[in-house]
Amino acid sequence: MATILVLHGPNLNLLGAREPDVYGSETLDDINQKLTDVCINKGHHLLTLQSNAEYELINRIHDAKKEGVNFIIFNPAAFTHTSIALRDALLAVEIPFIEVHLSNVHTREEFRQYSYFSDIAKGIICGFGSRGYELALDAALDQLDS
Repeated sequence: MATILVLHGPNLNLLGAREPDVYGSETLDDINQKLTDVCINKGHHLLTLQSNAEYELINRIHDAKKEGVNFIIFNPAAFTHTSIALRDALLAVEIPFIEVHLSNVHTREEFRQYSYFSDIAKGIICGFGSRGYELALDAALDQLDS
């Protein structure tokens, strides 16, 4: 049984209400429930955290190492373009992760096209809305099985 941690960055608590034309109409609870159901059905454990505070995400990443988390799925949201501290935390714990974005960041404003995480991630999924989390979970489970 593997443990997967899903981290959601700032403003993702507003999913479903925030710019649905960009981010979709599903809520964060909807997304987390779908992922939880998949993990339970496959015999794995899922942990989730959404935070608007960088330090909470950093602390959660640090704790993940102590807890034996096997894989992280991370939507850093706006921290994608600003947080060297989150990058350093991920490098420090050496837990493989997949970077997820609901929108296709490469077709948006220029500042959204740079990520502090892409070069250290196992993979990046963007532009598929909430389905991107499911694709990331499938990929994480495949990685853990191989």
